Amino acid sequence: MGKRPGKIGRASQQPAADPLNIAHGSLPSREVILRFIADHPQKASKRELAKAFGLKGENRVELKHLLRELEQEGMLQKTRKSLIRPGALPPVTVLDITTRDKDGELIGRPAEWPDDQGVAPAVAIRQSTSPAGRNGKGKAPVAGMGDRILAKIFPAADRGGPAYTARIIKILDKRRGALLGVFKDAPGGAGRLLPIDRRGEEMVIDPDYKGEAKDGDLVEVEVARLGRFGLPRAKVLSIIGSVASEKAISMIAIHAHGIPYIFPPAVVAEADDAKSATMSHREDWRDVPLITIDPADAKDHDDAVYAQADPSPDNPDGVIVTVAIADVSYYVRPNSPLDREALRRGNSVYFPDRVVPMLPERISNDLCSLREGVDRPALAVRMVFSKEGRKIGHTFHRIMMKSAAKLSYQQAQAAIDGKADDKSGPLLEPILKPLWNAYRIMTRGRERRQPLELDMPERKILLKPDGTVDRVFVPPRLDAHKLIEEMMIQANVSAAETLEKKRQVLIYRIHDGPTLAKQEVLREFLATLGISLAKGGNMRANNFNMILAKADDTPHQTMVNEMVLRSQSQAIYSPENIGHFGLNLMKYAHFTSPIRRYADLIVHRALVGSLGFGEGAITPDEEAALDDIAAEISTFERRAMAAERETVDRLIAHHLAGRVGEEFEGRVSGVTKSGLFVTLPDYGADGFVPISTLGTDYFIYDEAHQALSGEKTGLGYRLGDSVTVKLAEAIPLAGALRFEMISEGRKMPTAVRSFHKGRRRDAGRARKQVGTRPPRGRR
Repeated sequence: MGKRPGKIGRASQQPAADPLNIAHGSLPSREVILRFIADHPQKASKRELAKAFGLKGENRVELKHLLRELEQEGMLQKTRKSLIRPGALPPVTVLDITTRDKDGELIGRPAEWPDDQGVAPAVAIRQSTSPAGRNGKGKAPVAGMGDRILAKIFPAADRGGPAYTARIIKILDKRRGALLGVFKDAPGGAGRLLPIDRRGEEMVIDPDYKGEAKDGDLVEVEVARLGRFGLPRAKVLSIIGSVASEKAISMIAIHAHGIPYIFPPAVVAEADDAKSATMSHREDWRDVPLITIDPADAKDHDDAVYAQADPSPDNPDGVIVTVAIADVSYYVRPNSPLDREALRRGNSVYFPDRVVPMLPERISNDLCSLREGVDRPALAVRMVFSKEGRKIGHTFHRIMMKSAAKLSYQQAQAAIDGKADDKSGPLLEPILKPLWNAYRIMTRGRERRQPLELDMPERKILLKPDGTVDRVFVPPRLDAHKLIEEMMIQANVSAAETLEKKRQVLIYRIHDGPTLAKQEVLREFLATLGISLAKGGNMRANNFNMILAKADDTPHQTMVNEMVLRSQSQAIYSPENIGHFGLNLMKYAHFTSPIRRYADLIVHRALVGSLGFGEGAITPDEEAALDDIAAEISTFERRAMAAERETVDRLIAHHLAGRVGEEFEGRVSGVTKSGLFVTLPDYGADGFVPISTLGTDYFIYDEAHQALSGEKTGLGYRLGDSVTVKLAEAIPLAGALRFEMISEGRKMPTAVRSFHKGRRRDAGRARKQVGTRPPRGRR
């Protein structure tokens, strides 16, 4: 198995007169039946299948035999009323609501899920907007965090989110799960629970229910009683630690998002028992001087590089670039305890004070870390480039390597810049200079490809020993960073190309182009700056690069970069390839970080299987589940991003909490109907200025110009404006800052004032028609 089984009725999957556009009344293929059951779980009984495909008489008997064969092969499971794919949810399922997504929508998981089926799939909960239930009587059920519900399950239409959506049928149990908050002492020995997010509610904790909790402790609680009046009452279940202690801030995000951070004993045992890889099915590359280049504080090293001139006379001045990646697939086998836990995590999560790894340290920091001078198994790709930077060809190899050196980005860059140290000096001529020569050649190909080139500096937080913020800074972007990035991109491209050539199913990293709606918003905004954006759906990254180039060295540079970024879609994982818009690549798959991303581990297994590299290949069950796996790890990636962002917000809010009343220089980073978001560049922190505090004028929101403008004065604020604000409030637990505007608004451009005149004129005509008084402005 492991090969893509041709084009499995792709045309037949499109709905027409019948569900899959096949000849009505004829027996469908096995693949079509499996696809139909996955897409229509509510119609997955034998009777519904026969009805959907118009089967009668002998064809019904054949369908029965075919379904029995699929059951015996493990491709289907029989429930009381229907058939389901293994690992798929039945049409009606009991769910526990465990977390929220980045938009605050509830996410649930099945209450019962076998361990041997990996991680339980995420389900987006659709709350009813109707005032009554299905029968038109009573209120529709509204669920909350921790509730257990009975739900109707539907396949999700959004490829980038959870694999399923659900409609609540009934709430079975309120608030089963533990909630997180900070315990605060209250009079009489009681306590209060302060929520750790803005949507949470405060709770009362009776003296008998507080356990050993002390003032300032981060605690998990369960709801003890929900009355009709007053605050809900809670019981302390466990004490995580003091909010003031080191690493408490990241623990809030870990618990709030349900990120697994403790490895089960079976996983630790499997990692501890793992033995070093052998030479079986491997080439001996221990004499190849591959080196690792990583951050100075990196504990694991999963990629190594080497470059040399191509000796072939057919490729004058060409280069051969080798990228070797730790062979995680040898140690983490499909459906093992290690594998199931890795999929449950999806990726490593990086906080300023800690890392929550996808794999135990025995694997990530030891057996799969390409340590200097130590034999380590790897998958390597050898890529040949012409002097123009075009990739001529590539080959993959399963190898045993020995890293010749471990350098930091700063060390490698300093050596190239003429400041080599004792370690990098001997590597300069034989290794580092050929690497930089290869990078210069590869850059020619990148310039021709024209990926999206946004200029968005990434800020880093440096912590003190007690876990509080020391300083926030923007690390320099070195050529050493760019060199490793470009070599990893080309290795990822090579992985996707090889697997496609082998007709092997895989998980791609895809990035859709901006939607027409987002393009239109960006087009209207750019028009206010005198920058045009061509209309039409066939946009390429280069179109946006030309816009960014026009904004270079102008007061609008940062603002334009932010608006272009907002117009972009989010990259996700998918077994269906649409290309990567931002990188301007048609074939792209993550291959280079299997220690910290599950998607890369899947790609490694696919390469091992399709190239006949021995043990650790992808299995048929994995291939059948790639849609669900891709949806899951895309969700977990967003979960990690949200947790990392919230932790930074909380750390900065803690850092600034003692400076309420002080003034700061900032920049307007967001404009809404409710007010302005202002970023403090020195801290990378965002705060909000409510529109009601801007002054006595009536402020009008202009989306096209990204502005709030006073109706009478014409003074206002636009995206990107430099402003002075005063810190009015800091809420560290929620990571929230509130500012008061000190800077006077500036005169809006003529286009904005004309927009307001048009609005007033239209509003006046409307008032004359209906006889209403004008609305009063905000004060």
